[in-house]
Amino acid sequence: MRPAMSWDTTFEELLRSYLPFLSATQPLHADTDLPTAGLDSLGAVELLGSLESAYDVRFVNDTLSLDTFATPGALWETLTRLQARV
Repeated sequence: MRPAMSWDTTFEELLRSYLPFLSATQPLHADTDLPTAGLDSLGAVELLGSLESAYDVRFVNDTLSLDTFATPGALWETLTRLQARV
């Protein structure tokens, strides 16, 4: 298990709201498997919209993949790349 990345609290709060199988006391690590934690396809679409609104970014075709939504680390890395493009 890798240590948590340095994402902000908004990201963690948004992400946790779509992870019903991750308790509030369980740490969210960069390599936490999001589908195992309860992120399903509908949740991923809703999370995508929430992240776009919160961070004023747009996920484009090359970022819309299962790999992007596999772990918090992959998702945060994609999000920070999108922010850098703005």
